[in-house]
Amino acid sequence: MAVNAKTLNETEFFYGHKACAGCGGSLAVRIALKVLGENSIAVLPAGCMSAVGFNFPQLCFGNNAIISTFAGTASMLTGVAAGLRAQGITDFHAVGFAGDGGTADIGLQALSGAIDRNDDILYICYDNEAYMNTGIQKSSLTPFGAKTTTTPAGKNIRGNLRPKKNMFEIVAAHGISYAATASVGYLNDFMKKVEKASKIKGTKYIHIIAPCPTGWGVKTDETVDIAREVVDCGLWYLAEYENGQYTLNYRPNQFGDVAAYLQKQTRFKHLTEEDIQTIISSRDTKWEFINQNFH
Repeated sequence: MAVNAKTLNETEFFYGHKACAGCGGSLAVRIALKVLGENSIAVLPAGCMSAVGFNFPQLCFGNNAIISTFAGTASMLTGVAAGLRAQGITDFHAVGFAGDGGTADIGLQALSGAIDRNDDILYICYDNEAYMNTGIQKSSLTPFGAKTTTTPAGKNIRGNLRPKKNMFEIVAAHGISYAATASVGYLNDFMKKVEKASKIKGTKYIHIIAPCPTGWGVKTDETVDIAREVVDCGLWYLAEYENGQYTLNYRPNQFGDVAAYLQKQTRFKHLTEEDIQTIISSRDTKWEFINQNFH
């Protein structure tokens, strides 16, 4: 039976945590574990989800879970999977949940190695576009123009000057068994991809946009709406990579208003019209690539 809102496991495996109100990352972890079920072993590095989920004497996971080194999410997943198989246990899912910094920066080497070995693991990056847990510092997944504590907005420099690293295509370039993008604004799509990944042997990677109201500067009840809007205005896309091919899962009939999306967030309030046009031009260039290379 295909997983959806009606068939989703009613058991909660991630609850009672200390995440900020409206946390997109906690929503991604909660939903993924409900899809994967009680036989999941979760590995989480330093980051928001380990900080809010492991508070002695409280453990906020209903399934087995462990904190890894910041750089070692993928390598610890490899060890967990190997250890269980050595005991003759085969009915399990080794799943990692790491933030954008712990994935695209600090954890990239271990992830690349796991893909190279084709270890049978699932790696989920919850991307809130900065190091939110330690005070909203820039990561390589922080988008152009965003204000962070390390990319402040002033008269001479208006936020982050670098484009967002494309982890989805970097992972796909490894020839990975399965990779996908997702958004907490499109949870049915995310659930289907987690379910699909759970049935594929080898290394799987899902990159989900998970807004942080604190770092993005939106209201706590706007998380899902803003995560849907970033897809609708074309600044994020829902896609899969499998068997050497890219597949686009959703194509907006007409792009939403990029300026409106940006101006809802305090991290982009400083942007000029020229900055916004730069972002729109970058989006259009990206979609030219998507239209030419994605099925």
